[in-house]
Amino acid sequence: MAQLIKIYEENPNPKEIKKVVDVLKRGGLVIYPTDTVYGLGCDITNIKALEKIARIKGVKLEKSNFSFICEDLSNLSDYVKQIDTATFKILKRALPGPYTFILPGSKNLPNPFKKRKTVGIRVPDNAITIEIVKQLGNPLVSTSIRDEDFVVEYTTDPELILEKWNNLVDIVIDAGYGGNEASTVIDLSEEEPVVIREGKGSLEIF
Repeated sequence: MAQLIKIYEENPNPKEIKKVVDVLKRGGLVIYPTDTVYGLGCDITNIKALEKIARIKGVKLEKSNFSFICEDLSNLSDYVKQIDTATFKILKRALPGPYTFILPGSKNLPNPFKKRKTVGIRVPDNAITIEIVKQLGNPLVSTSIRDEDFVVEYTTDPELILEKWNNLVDIVIDAGYGGNEASTVIDLSEEEPVVIREGKGSLEIF
């Protein structure tokens, strides 16, 4: 049974954040808010938790398109090959924000992702998410929670999310209604930026 924890983005309660982080450190799964849609995440260093998310999503972990949620750009070199100044400027301009950037993966990726040529990096503009990642000390591996109903592609109501995910996750964070527009995905792994998916993030800043 999942626990519903109310956290306010304006002023995230450190005690509630710690509860979430403790569960993540024990290999738990958490549904949390971002600056786009609610996401399903776990600690990047916990293989069992990663495998659980892959099972839920019905994908092979090695071939999954999960994003890495980072606190800021300071740990980028842990997961991404050295990037040029132009690419870094794009990241600086857009993050934190509703973008996922595909970047060339480094050799230091966690074991399940070792064979990947690229990784998706997110730094959401959401105080709750950033506090969780900060206290956890490393990125979350994340995927959005989709509805089967093609009209409502993303679930936005935390209580309905709890109802649906009750037996699959450990915590659902209630930060109020979420958005239903996913992040804009931009591939920066080649010479020219390529827009993979147009979502909430404006393309005008590029």
